Amino acid sequence: MSLTQEKKQEIISKYQMHETDTGSSNLQVALLTERISQLTGHLKVNQKDHSSRRGLLKLIGQRKSLLGYIKKESPQAYQDLIQKLGIRG
Repeated sequence: MSLTQEKKQEIISKYQMHETDTGSSNLQVALLTERISQLTGHLKVNQKDHSSRRGLLKLIGQRKSLLGYIKKESPQAYQDLIQKLGIRG
């Protein structure tokens, strides 16, 4: 249950900093957010899937640490990113 190639390319083109950017922090957070929303939908249907729940919690922790890094480096970029993604309130 991963991202399709088309969806991943769409996210990359939307959040990349420059033409050859494939792994910046902002882009990683955007990809993790999409995977988190997919897993959340999966877990609403399959409530007893504990291994997927563990994977979801790991993804959330990874996204949280990346957001902390972005916030420390550039608070304005952090605010813009969470506004674009619609997370944290």
